[in-house]
Amino acid sequence: MTYGALMPWCGRLWTITYVSHTGRSGSGGGLFWIGDDLVRHRHPESKDGTYANRWIHYESSQLIIGPHIIDKEQNVRTVPELIDVRVSGTSAHLFDPENLCYMLGMEGELFELNVHTLECRQIASLVEELGVQSESKAHFKACYTFDDRLMVANNSYEEEDHTGKVVDGRLAQWDGKGAWEIVQKGPFVEVTGRGEFSDACFATGWDRSSAILMMYLKRDRKWRRYRLPKASHCYEHAWQTEWPRIREVEHERFLLDLHGMYYELSPWAFDGHIWGVRPIASHLWVHTDFCSWQGMLVTTQDNASAHGKENRLCAEPQSGLWLGKTEDLWRFGPVKGWGGPWWETEVEADEASDPFLMTGFENSCAHLSQKGSAPVNMQIEVDFMGNGSWQVLREVEIPANGYVCHVFESGFSAHWVRFRSGQATIATAQLAYS
Repeated sequence: MTYGALMPWCGRLWTITYVSHTGRSGSGGGLFWIGDDLVRHRHPESKDGTYANRWIHYESSQLIIGPHIIDKEQNVRTVPELIDVRVSGTSAHLFDPENLCYMLGMEGELFELNVHTLECRQIASLVEELGVQSESKAHFKACYTFDDRLMVANNSYEEEDHTGKVVDGRLAQWDGKGAWEIVQKGPFVEVTGRGEFSDACFATGWDRSSAILMMYLKRDRKWRRYRLPKASHCYEHAWQTEWPRIREVEHERFLLDLHGMYYELSPWAFDGHIWGVRPIASHLWVHTDFCSWQGMLVTTQDNASAHGKENRLCAEPQSGLWLGKTEDLWRFGPVKGWGGPWWETEVEADEASDPFLMTGFENSCAHLSQKGSAPVNMQIEVDFMGNGSWQVLREVEIPANGYVCHVFESGFSAHWVRFRSGQATIATAQLAYS
């Protein structure tokens, strides 16, 4: 058991616990609240379940967390139809936001919920709508409504996904009328933004090449893909990833947790480009949520699990709350990692790769290889301004079916780096940061 979500609401910090599977009553989990005295109280409406959603319905001044709806007087109601659903996301309704919202289940169940009457009905199975091959592997993690569309993230990922035999992860969107649109196949764990405050929203995921940060811009209704390093491969499997979140904390910037690294992220996009991404620290925690409350940063951890009887050394699951300050994160692990835009990827001649984050790391090198029968020339391009102004830093020749390592000068840093092959080939471009 761990915490699935945290949310400050009307002076209290509300928490909901998360057990691996539904139907496990008597775990001692459920709905809790913490007041100024930092004492945790279990609410009598508590239900044992697998819950990770938290969202405020501003039109009715109610917090929705798990299957519970809490008004501003702290009265709690529970939606019976959702108790045994592994609820993972809540977001605004496309056509009737005053009265309805969407509730997303981990197995891809999509519901409409009336926040006043608690009437709840399932309107779709996203496993079927999005062609996820195995319902047992479905792992829908987040949903968000923005620019007249509902966006969802599913992070299914096992060895068959890693080897390319199947691709069951999804980032998808829907206008509420027609068919669902798959934005990208692959594991995605988060999709969120600042609503009408910003022109942009964001989604995070990964593939075997790197972590992925997607940005959607309202002005042209297009998604843009950026890549970030992985601080650890321990988050690869869908079950071990849980919820790397994007949350607004007290400094009004986003705090991004992804693949073992904390980043700062601006909610704004200027001139069609992502801005303000910089690494803060690496860590080995599994966070299910974090938020600001009473001037503190509060995080959950799922750092040890008995996993039935398989982990004999962990004793009790380590799933308490950590309370500190946001600036404490800069004293965590050093910023380091690896990844890149290509991993044995088929590339066309003169095709530029996705941008890969380069700023904030002291030492870096690029490992470049290709599987063609003739040598290829590969350009290393950098965007040192962060606005898409790409400059050729160096051109290297990679032998037929060969490999080259390029070491950047210590302290060299541009915002983004990318690669461009002069000839069509199967290329790998992976960077190591320390």
